Amino acid sequence: MTEGVLKPGCCPRRRWGRSGLDIPVIPFGTQGFGNHFGPVSDEQAMALIRRAVDLGVNHFDCARCYGDSLRKLGLAIKQKVVRREEIIVSGRLCCHSAARWGGYGEGDPDYSAGRAMADVQDQLETLGTDHFDAVLIHDPKAIEPTLAPGGCLEGLKELKGKGVVRNVGYGMRPHDFHLRAIEAGEIDVLLTFNDYNLFGQSAAEDILPAAAVRGIGVLNGWSIKRGLLTGTPVERLVSRDKWTPGSEPERAERMRLWCVERGIGLLRLALQFCLREGRIHGNPIGNLNIEQLEMNISAVLTPLPERVFEDFRAAGF
Repeated sequence: MTEGVLKPGCCPRRRWGRSGLDIPVIPFGTQGFGNHFGPVSDEQAMALIRRAVDLGVNHFDCARCYGDSLRKLGLAIKQKVVRREEIIVSGRLCCHSAARWGGYGEGDPDYSAGRAMADVQDQLETLGTDHFDAVLIHDPKAIEPTLAPGGCLEGLKELKGKGVVRNVGYGMRPHDFHLRAIEAGEIDVLLTFNDYNLFGQSAAEDILPAAAVRGIGVLNGWSIKRGLLTGTPVERLVSRDKWTPGSEPERAERMRLWCVERGIGLLRLALQFCLREGRIHGNPIGNLNIEQLEMNISAVLTPLPERVFEDFRAAGF
């Protein structure tokens, strides 16, 4: 797709629950330019970030564990490639281990309020801004320590009171963790992942209804299953010797061929399927380059007919 085909600000938007923020339906997962899926230079990242904002994808979801992306987004802000007021930035409070700032490593995580506040302030310095629009506690190994008095949620709430963090929440997978956090009644947003896509929709059984009752904004990670549902021949992503009958790679390839027979892009089907769920407000995608960004936006612009989804369900993938 050539630059200029898509109109400025063309990406559809939705209200992100009670946060009050209008976000693009496909927020930018910054891991896309963090070098985890291929090298992206600072110059390429700057151009990609600017193009995304121009097309309406101005919500950047970032985390320390997303490679070198935090620094690059900060560089774009500091060099005025984008103005802070024209973008929405959600960050993560990583809680994986005792490593510095809770990154991947060994040892028990520090779930204290003090550590959470120090982490957020350090990230803001890297970004060159004075606030996050939202911060999500990221993949905690246990939920209760985060909710306990003096825990990291309390730290985020203190920062919210100061305007440093505008909204607080969680980004994680265990459903019982989500339900416990929702029940506590103190979060504004959440991200669930790998639980609502063409392979399965377990989030609709409990997380989405519970969040909707509270007005909590929901992001849906892995809507395209980290590339399996983009329409790329699956053997380019996963060698055939690792496929088994009924496995996700095998199912993804059957879905791809089904779409090819009907002249439908699998990427379009996968994203449109998620957009049909109104309790999901955004589906973050990690774009590696401008071409991917534009393909993803194009895939959400034109709804597929209802009969396509009826036929897909009848196919029994």
